[in-house]
Amino acid sequence: KGGLMASSRVGGLSGAFIPVSEDKGMLEAVGRGSLSLEKLEAMTCVCSVGLDMIAIPGDTPASTISAIIADEAAIGMINNKTTAVRVIPVPGKDVGDNVEFGGLLGHCPIINVNKYKSDEFIARGGRIPAPMRSLTN
Repeated sequence: KGGLMASSRVGGLSGAFIPVSEDKGMLEAVGRGSLSLEKLEAMTCVCSVGLDMIAIPGDTPASTISAIIADEAAIGMINNKTTAVRVIPVPGKDVGDNVEFGGLLGHCPIINVNKYKSDEFIARGGRIPAPMRSLTN
């Protein structure tokens, strides 16, 4: 809740959207294997607004990316906050490889993506309602 306490004095949002490719500590943690996509997702439940600038293997199925987006949308809906996803499938790259985005975007190691299939889950379709923020902003 530190962001909430700070925002009462300085204003702004009470969340963090830290791009993995732009944060030295996060890059080192991903490189060591101590920071996974699942842990980053879990962090968004309590202290973040989404997954940002995360490089994933280029052969990641669209249904898996859709499931990651659905997870974040569900987290946003249940926590009544806006969430977002910016994962980047990098063609020809696999876990442990690095990608250079250039400029301020930096570089990023390719992070492991869960190999369990999401096809049936995504094929169900459905809708996740957006968080209702218009009455509190």
